[in-house]
Amino acid sequence: MKDVFVIGGGASGMMAAIAAARNGHKVILLEKNEKLGKKLYITGKGRCNLTNACERDVFFENVISNPKFLFRAFNELNSFDVIDFFEQLGLKTKIERGNRVFPLSDKSSDVIMVLKKELDRLGVDIRYRTIVSDIIITSEGFQGIRLKESSQVLYGDAVIVATGGLSYPLTGSTGDGYEFAEKSGHNVTDLSPSLVPLYVSEPYIKELMGLSLKNIGITVKSGDKEVYNDFGELLFTHFGLSGPVVLSASRFIIPYINNNKKITLNIDLKPALSIQQLDERVLRDFNEFKNKQFKNSLNHLLPNKLIDVIIRLSYISPDKQVNSITKEERQNLVRLLKNLTFNITKLAPYNQAIITKGGIDVKQINPSTMESKLVKNMYFVGEILDLDALTGGFNLQIAWSTGYLAGRSV
Repeated sequence: MKDVFVIGGGASGMMAAIAAARNGHKVILLEKNEKLGKKLYITGKGRCNLTNACERDVFFENVISNPKFLFRAFNELNSFDVIDFFEQLGLKTKIERGNRVFPLSDKSSDVIMVLKKELDRLGVDIRYRTIVSDIIITSEGFQGIRLKESSQVLYGDAVIVATGGLSYPLTGSTGDGYEFAEKSGHNVTDLSPSLVPLYVSEPYIKELMGLSLKNIGITVKSGDKEVYNDFGELLFTHFGLSGPVVLSASRFIIPYINNNKKITLNIDLKPALSIQQLDERVLRDFNEFKNKQFKNSLNHLLPNKLIDVIIRLSYISPDKQVNSITKEERQNLVRLLKNLTFNITKLAPYNQAIITKGGIDVKQINPSTMESKLVKNMYFVGEILDLDALTGGFNLQIAWSTGYLAGRSV
């Protein structure tokens, strides 16, 4: 039996504490907040997208940074193992569109509750409102931790750092772990908010706020170079663009934004139709509304909130009779519907980011155990590592897998 400290009571920290305690170790879980899983509570809009019920290859296709590093961790606890783990703790789950796994109750609080119950059953000593100021290291490796409030030093055999990244800082993710890592000689790669809404320069974006579009296509470009494309759901905000396709796109935009490259995002409002098919569709609508004004002819084609903006961008007078709209004007309208363009100015800040891109250089971590190669008996798990994936439960899977492997390996 070893004395094991786990710093951070989020997804990876709770999983690490459970795995270490199941291995017979005495575990002290140190959480700076007044309760566990604060960030877990708000994930998936409060429903908690636990994992993705996909095959191994699909999981790794969705991991963007350092997927090979995760091979061992994922083999130890894969997506279906996570579902079994929670079912055994009494949490019923369900699988939705895109293989996303949620608790049957749609309540993230139920996920936290079953984890807390298991921690209590295993006798894990949970200490709330406890901030670690220093990790004490000698040439022989980890020795202990110093608490901030009392400056008290607690000695132990191993530490698992699970402090999260910088996303949603109000939940306690304030970058403490990066400081611990750098002080102990580890490199931290460039950090950036990721899976985050995008700001645009077009002033009329405010008119579209709250409008949600389903089944649209997006293409992101830097100059003539295509950076990303996707199909799905998009949401307009008062400052720009959000929704699943935009959050995923943000991950690929980061290097271009950081280098001040021009980025555009083009929305195809009718991706199921070719330009010719859409032209025929518009022509049919125009024939139906031939005696009406242009501003009253688009109701079958577009949501109301979008009509005024499209009319303005089409440069066709809103009061023009439909039967007097020229072929050239109609074809320009069709091109606009297939290519509604926004200029991206910046990423939204960390307080709106689902995850942090970047983190501790995984070359300095043993992928078979999550132990540091530089400091014996010091482990790093979860978002603090330079690992990130797209939306759909993949990032939580990284947290569960790395936490489990570290707890088992101590």
